[in-house]
Amino acid sequence: MDLKSNEPFWLVKNGLISSYPSLKDDKECDVLIIGGGITGNLVAHQMIKDGYKTILIDKREICNGSTSATTSMLQYEIDVPLYELSEMIGEKPAIQAYKACEKSITDIANLVKEIKSRSGFRKKQSLYFAARKKDVDWLEREYEARRLAGFDVEWLSAKEIERQFEIVNSYGGILSKSGGSIDAFKFSHELLRFNEKKGLEIFDKTELKSVKYLKDHNLALTTSGFTIKAKKIIYCVGYETKELIKEDFVDLKCTFAIVSEINSEKFKNIEHTLIWNTDEPYLYMRSTDDGRLLIGGGDEEFHNAEKRDALLGKKEKEILRNLKRIKPEEHFYTDFVWAGTFGETKDGLPYIGEHQNYKNSYFVCGFGGNGITFSVTGMEMASAFMQNKKHPLSEYFKFGR
Repeated sequence: MDLKSNEPFWLVKNGLISSYPSLKDDKECDVLIIGGGITGNLVAHQMIKDGYKTILIDKREICNGSTSATTSMLQYEIDVPLYELSEMIGEKPAIQAYKACEKSITDIANLVKEIKSRSGFRKKQSLYFAARKKDVDWLEREYEARRLAGFDVEWLSAKEIERQFEIVNSYGGILSKSGGSIDAFKFSHELLRFNEKKGLEIFDKTELKSVKYLKDHNLALTTSGFTIKAKKIIYCVGYETKELIKEDFVDLKCTFAIVSEINSEKFKNIEHTLIWNTDEPYLYMRSTDDGRLLIGGGDEEFHNAEKRDALLGKKEKEILRNLKRIKPEEHFYTDFVWAGTFGETKDGLPYIGEHQNYKNSYFVCGFGGNGITFSVTGMEMASAFMQNKKHPLSEYFKFGR
């Protein structure tokens, strides 16, 4: 599956950061991680930290799937509002899921310091505003749910939003103190280099062909004919999980993004804020560490990469029209346009845990609009699984829920 279009901003901006060999002989390990995007790399970091002999493989070049196409917005907000998620799974687990995402942003900040990352991580606030008058009632309800749950939130009127962010045609919104942004592509590469020095073995252009699931270990066979004997396999293949598990558990969508030319002075009023709205599909924006504005939206059902990429020109115009509606004085000079694929679940939550058809294995699938923060929670959960411990969110992130 092609998970991105041909010119994602992060890949062009950073170029080829690291290169790894393909697998050329048989191997043994405690943990085999399938997938070298940010999810797999985070989980690998945890496995190395926990003392497991770990091998990571990817069929592409490392980080060249969804990680190169992500918008890298770090949000605690889940695509399903807190009050609505509370009605679906219960108030306590809904708050736990939101709190886990909030904690993940702090965990990333700590990881950035630990590995001395230069990935442009910044803590930011987040503005979620009503794009339509009819959205005000439920958005105010969402504000109250978050406030009562202990989140640091403030309700802003339309006038306050215009004054602070020069955004017009809003109907008020929630300003949250928790948020962040990063260059996930660069951070992911840095994380791998850090753990390679600690013993992580990394092989790209190494595709999994099949697995023999045995009593106390698995035997992974690659397309090149080499095998990896592993006590556990952790699948971190994101949206390609749908090719492994045939159940109807996630809907694939494509989203479109554009990045402006560099003009750091121009975007100063939103430099420290993630912005998104209640439109369907919603518009979202953030500044980058090198002084650009990144805007995305225009989500569509994903059918195939060719149809998705054929929409790039149309979607650029659509996103710019939506930007003009809220920032009529904005003159946006596009530098990059691209598309990526993401997964949407019925409750906005990821799938992290075991699957009955895959023995001695776990899945960490950070679906939704905040897949990176879900993946950080996945590190913690994978660590618990390896020790045969339960995690408070296991029941709500499991397959078949």
